[in-house]
Amino acid sequence: METKQCEEITEMVCLESDLQDGQMKEVEVDQHKILLVRNKGEFAAVGGLCTHYGAPLIKGALVGDRVRCPFHGACFNTKTGDIEEFPGLDSLPTFKVKVEGGKVYVTTDKKKLNKRVKKMCGRVPGVSHTVVLIGGGPASLQCAETLRQNDYGGRIIMVTKDEQLPLDKTKLSKAMNIEIEKVLLRQSDFLQHHGIEVWTKKEVKSVDTEAKTLTFKDGTVQHYDQLLISTGGRARPLQCPGAELENVKLLQSYKDATEIHHMSAGNKAVVVGTSFIGMEVAAYLSDKAVSVSVIGSSKFPFQSSLGPAIGKMTMQMLEEKNVKFYTCNGVAEIRGENGKVKEVVLKNGEVLPADIVIVGIGVIPNSDFLKRTSVEIDSRNAVVVDKFMKTNIPDVFAAGDVVSFPLPLLGHKRVNIGHWQLAQAHGRIAGLSMLNQQVAINTVPYFWTMLLGKSIRYTGYGEGYTDIVFKGRTEERKFLAFYIKDEEVVAAASLNFDPAVARLAEMLLMGKRITKAQAQSDDLSWLQLP
Repeated sequence: METKQCEEITEMVCLESDLQDGQMKEVEVDQHKILLVRNKGEFAAVGGLCTHYGAPLIKGALVGDRVRCPFHGACFNTKTGDIEEFPGLDSLPTFKVKVEGGKVYVTTDKKKLNKRVKKMCGRVPGVSHTVVLIGGGPASLQCAETLRQNDYGGRIIMVTKDEQLPLDKTKLSKAMNIEIEKVLLRQSDFLQHHGIEVWTKKEVKSVDTEAKTLTFKDGTVQHYDQLLISTGGRARPLQCPGAELENVKLLQSYKDATEIHHMSAGNKAVVVGTSFIGMEVAAYLSDKAVSVSVIGSSKFPFQSSLGPAIGKMTMQMLEEKNVKFYTCNGVAEIRGENGKVKEVVLKNGEVLPADIVIVGIGVIPNSDFLKRTSVEIDSRNAVVVDKFMKTNIPDVFAAGDVVSFPLPLLGHKRVNIGHWQLAQAHGRIAGLSMLNQQVAINTVPYFWTMLLGKSIRYTGYGEGYTDIVFKGRTEERKFLAFYIKDEEVVAAASLNFDPAVARLAEMLLMGKRITKAQAQSDDLSWLQLP
């Protein structure tokens, strides 16, 4: 240890020759995990743990002055520490670096935390301009914080039909009994301090875009100057006799998650749907319910999105935990007794005993309240926006799972994608657009799923892929899969192959063309894996 002055501590962490340009190293100073980066001969030091859920950034992908988290894809500038891609809300702390006599010194102080909140203003008295954000998810919250980070001093009202403040809904299918405090994205005092009003249990009935007013289901009316539609999607209900029975559950809210947890414990659970929500719920319940049965319309889970080989692997993982699968099947009827589920009749005639049925068969964009407006809605109920998250109506913006937006990766073809990271990216762009800062959406989809402690990462847009090239083996549960369309890599998925997907996301973002031949080659040096 070199010096101790006030709260500051300076330590020699390595030799200058230990790091070459484009390399990073995790060092520790006063119990702070710090990421030391060398780029163009200059050293920089930032917090070493991702602000989203604490992943070690040393295991991520470094490209220039930017490091991408290996777990969920958040990106940080290694010079400023600022968050540049989501998920997560906060930036990294920065640390002073000094090079002297061929040695590298890093200075920290005891007050530094693992996260740094970007500087935000509050509401300025006397400013009457009002932004209303419909929806209590990541797009709304990111929009609100972006406005405050850019000195917007007007009124911000976030309206949500949920009972809680904005929370991390990605956790609800993975840890269904989690305490509310652990999933809140921001505490109420933080929101109050920055003048972000959140109206819970409040649902919008209609919008008058000419008068610039919202009418709520309780009859109240609110004026807006600018509006964000970020109402997300709702779970698609099951259409069959008995679907209205009491113990048939959709997972949409914190309350739903806790109810499913309690109603399944020690009981027979049937999960309908083999996509991400259904599979995560089945995995979670595998050691809590007496039995878990999963009904899927395809031969394997995730068959269209991730392909049959990965689907088969995930199915085997759950079968090892005694989860039973009924594939190429569907629900014909749910039978009950005294208003509660008793059994599920499959389309092939099989009957499964059931105390609870959890349905995860897709999502419908929440745009019905806009039907009487001139806001453009596509054939799938999604709100149509341009690259600045603007709708066809002045001062009306939209973001998140409810929108169809132009994806640069697809030559700006419009898509509707329900990813958490994209919702935040949309919210940021919408906030900047409200302030007349014209920044076009430029992001690469990044997604993850967690099953029994194993996390599959995914990046890109693989719809319509015609081939999958594998590195590693799904049987060994260690692989990297490249999705091919028109002889190019359009997406990738991995398990235990970090930071391959993070690295590929950066390459796709930079517009680099990756050919099928590159993916097939035994030489993966182009991916620059450690």
